[in-house]
Amino acid sequence: MDAALADAPVTAQQVLRSVFGYADFRGQQQAIVEHVIEGGDALVLMPTGGGKSLCYQVPAIVRHARTLGVAVVVSPLIALMHDQVGALEELGVHAAFLNSTLDAAQARRVERELLAGRLVLLYAAPERVLTPRFLAMLDSLHERGRLSLFAIDEAHCVSQWGHDFREEYLGLSVLHERFAGVPRLALTATADAHTRADIQQRLQLQEAQRFVASFDRPNIRYTIVEKDDARQQLLRFIRDEHQGPHGRDSGIVYCQTRRKVEETTDWLGAQGIAALPYHAGLDAALRRRNQDRFLREEGLVMVATIAFGMGIDKPDVRFVAHLDLPKNIEGYYQETGRAGRDGLPADAWMAYGLADVVNQRRMIDEGEAEEDFKRLQRAKLDALLALAEAHDCRRMRLLAYFGEDPAPEAAGVRYGCGNCDNCLSPPATWDATEAARKALSCIYRFRQHSGIGFGAGHLIDVLRGKRTEKVMQRGHERLSTFGIGADHSEAQWRGVLRQLLAAGHVKTVGEYNTLELAESARAVLRGTMPVHLRLPAEPAPRGRRSARADGRAAGKPPPLSLDDAGLARFAALKAWRAEVARQHNLPAYIVFHDAALAEMARECPDSLQALGAIGGVGAKKLEAYGEQILRTLAQPQ
Repeated sequence: MDAALADAPVTAQQVLRSVFGYADFRGQQQAIVEHVIEGGDALVLMPTGGGKSLCYQVPAIVRHARTLGVAVVVSPLIALMHDQVGALEELGVHAAFLNSTLDAAQARRVERELLAGRLVLLYAAPERVLTPRFLAMLDSLHERGRLSLFAIDEAHCVSQWGHDFREEYLGLSVLHERFAGVPRLALTATADAHTRADIQQRLQLQEAQRFVASFDRPNIRYTIVEKDDARQQLLRFIRDEHQGPHGRDSGIVYCQTRRKVEETTDWLGAQGIAALPYHAGLDAALRRRNQDRFLREEGLVMVATIAFGMGIDKPDVRFVAHLDLPKNIEGYYQETGRAGRDGLPADAWMAYGLADVVNQRRMIDEGEAEEDFKRLQRAKLDALLALAEAHDCRRMRLLAYFGEDPAPEAAGVRYGCGNCDNCLSPPATWDATEAARKALSCIYRFRQHSGIGFGAGHLIDVLRGKRTEKVMQRGHERLSTFGIGADHSEAQWRGVLRQLLAAGHVKTVGEYNTLELAESARAVLRGTMPVHLRLPAEPAPRGRRSARADGRAAGKPPPLSLDDAGLARFAALKAWRAEVARQHNLPAYIVFHDAALAEMARECPDSLQALGAIGGVGAKKLEAYGEQILRTLAQPQ
């Protein structure tokens, strides 16, 4: 630890200012930090980008100053370990990790430093923590009073009801049983009420104090579009919203399958967008190289399955796009939360269509899980489908899912966030009740006439009165429902079917996804259950840009709020930072976040004292980089 911290007493506020360079804690951080410093257990639910790591790093530093104890951070994520250790060392806090990337000699060196009390934080995966060798080292430290705390990151992994269950987490209850009196924090960004209870029970944290921060990420704009040509829609989104004269933004594109990841990567590359693939089927060395490039270079797009992202601390990811529907809101929230970790404006964009509903329901139904688990997964999918089909504020629905009331209704006006597609451009809706009854009647007539079911495409052809070869072969032009929906477009009919599937009135069966009526369809057929849908959106004209994109094109990105001279200083600081990062073999954001550089460029400090007042400039970084930054700012731009 830096010598500046050796003078007791060390307080949380001193550590925050002198080490991390921040004047004040955010939200519940201070309450959590003080609770843990005094030896309390805690369950912390805080959104991605909300500052979870400070909740254990600050107590670790304070408690180490008192006892030379080490904080053990349990994480399944090698990328996070490397990033956080690199960032802490940059701040003058001695930290290390033990994982599979170390050879035997390197691992032994870390173990010697651990036992000697020289480490403030040690990061390790759960399977390593549970080995007899590691537990024996912890026993030795505990006997000497040299264990300061345990932080269990990504704690939702312990829950079989969660979206990322990992069996090795179940063994972490040993920390409570074996090391009584050592405070424990379980931290996660996503957990519904069921998962929270599971975390507390499985980790024996029933007596722990709960800290539940707001799940709201106001800097993220949520947009969900109906699939037309999803690739072209994605391309328009990237070019219109995240490409300007100063370069392209970094972003992540999620796809459901490995094949789609590779095809989308190749296609984006052919459109002139630098993209890298990431999925579990790639060679491990290639995955590491691609991930490392994404972390260290600007303007790259990572196209990935959900195998990518946990533990990625890159703060300047400006967009997360989904080309396929996620499995549930927890997954969607976690994945979209990787955008805008620095608090600057970012986008969560998703293209969603009828096939997504069919595929997700089929994967649940054909899975090998117990029926109770399937029932819960269907409920979670239904909640996500309701978010996708919503006519009202997306953010309000997202927060409500996590049990958070975003704002009371006032004077009969429903809350709107002003930063989601439905709030910015309220969708037109239509009464689709009669159309839904026609669709359900046609599905029923198929069974009556042919004895078998048919898929969505054939159903729409019959409803619209199209005499296709298949329609004529089956004699479906003679059905009473033939042509009764000719007044609606194919897009409208797909919307009707999507809603009926999302609501569970229609289900798909068999490998050909044929449609069948569910019991609840009776209420719709009787007309006692109304169906209201949003009108299909017209595609944005080519070349049309949002206000945010227009600002970027003008050379003044709204997130930075810089004049021309400030933008020139910002560019110079980024060039300086890139060189420092290259020399230190670190991602640029570990040296300084964009937000810190933007504040330097805006304020243009002319002394070390003034520079030290900038957020994110701690004592160690001021000493290491202060004079270089002042020289860079003083250069003619």
